[in-house]
Amino acid sequence: MAKITYIQPNGTEQAIEAKTGWSVMEGAVKNRIRGIDADCGGACACATCHVYVDEAWREKTGKPSAMEESMLDFAEDVEPNSRLSCQIKVTDALEGLIVRLPESQR
Repeated sequence: MAKITYIQPNGTEQAIEAKTGWSVMEGAVKNRIRGIDADCGGACACATCHVYVDEAWREKTGKPSAMEESMLDFAEDVEPNSRLSCQIKVTDALEGLIVRLPESQR
């Protein structure tokens, strides 16, 4: 399990415990995090789970795959730390992960 904190555009934080092996998106959906719609169910086919990975966590979450990068083209307000949360797998190494949600997904 890993504690993950989701921060809304207005600064509201919600921390959850996500099971190892889940994606960051699954943790959000199972805990009703507002702004993570996950329309494709985690198939990397929609970009409705777009998040900004906190700078301190970018290296630990890894780089997006080519498929993820192409899906990010469909997201609004993409930044260098943008990721699709369905593509970030929860591991013990992500204990304390912080992600922010884009204003466009409110």
